[in-house]
Amino acid sequence: MTDTLDKAPASVPPEQIKAIPVRHYGRWVAGALVIAILVLIGIAFSNANINYSIIPDYLTDKTILSGAWHTLYISVLAMVLGLVLGVILAVMRMSSNPVTSTVAWFYVWFFRGTPVLVQLLLWYNISLVFPILNLGFYKDEMNQVMTPFLAALLGLGLNEAAYMSEIVRAGIQSVDEGQTEASHALGMTQGQTLRRVILPQAMRVIVPPTGNEYINMLKTSSLAYAVQFNELIKRATDVSSTSLAVVEMYFVASIWYLILTSVFSVGQYYLERRYARGSSRNLPPTPLQRLRRNLRAFGSFRRPEVAR
Repeated sequence: MTDTLDKAPASVPPEQIKAIPVRHYGRWVAGALVIAILVLIGIAFSNANINYSIIPDYLTDKTILSGAWHTLYISVLAMVLGLVLGVILAVMRMSSNPVTSTVAWFYVWFFRGTPVLVQLLLWYNISLVFPILNLGFYKDEMNQVMTPFLAALLGLGLNEAAYMSEIVRAGIQSVDEGQTEASHALGMTQGQTLRRVILPQAMRVIVPPTGNEYINMLKTSSLAYAVQFNELIKRATDVSSTSLAVVEMYFVASIWYLILTSVFSVGQYYLERRYARGSSRNLPPTPLQRLRRNLRAFGSFRRPEVAR
């Protein structure tokens, strides 16, 4: 037995980890370029021959407000028409009946394949094809029936139905087929299964693109100007023809479009958040929470990298 024993080495504390920040010079260069471009755009518009002082006055002009109201309600009515007809077309498209499915497919193919402006003009000039509207119980000249409002409603609503049918069909197909089989096993009919089981679950998939379609509808309604409907662009053009403030009126119309789309974008977000309950453990942050998070992260261009 040796008189010396091997002693265990004393434990040495680990060296403290030093975080070395990583420099992202490309971010600073990109940020400087974006700021420079924005400054140049601001200088260009400030030197342009535009009377900015009259823009706030025309924002609340009665003619402009009337155009904004017409834009709002024609968009709502056309969206409702498109949604209702879209659900019907989606059900027809998924039907096992070859006639109904073929008719629905042809409808979607035609209305998605032709421009909205062309469809609006066709409805507005339908009297050239059918001078008299004769429904048996109602008869009148087509010029009296096809007003600018009705032409705008049919042109926008029927076109939107083609897109909504595909959105609704995708939402219905996202629901597991076992849900339908279980509903039929409980004695539900096909219609009851669709209303009580399939559509409520499909709404989580249907709502987001539907909100986007409505916001797009608000802007697409400006094409109704071609059929003499008194929406926002036509009202702004009418004002500019007397005030000679053409560009200023386009700015006024753009501001109103931004206001309308922003309001409905917030509503769409909260509607999506509501239907996300039950399918996500953590609900997405609200716009206010997201703004606070972005403000905290603003200016944070450096991320620490752990040195090993």
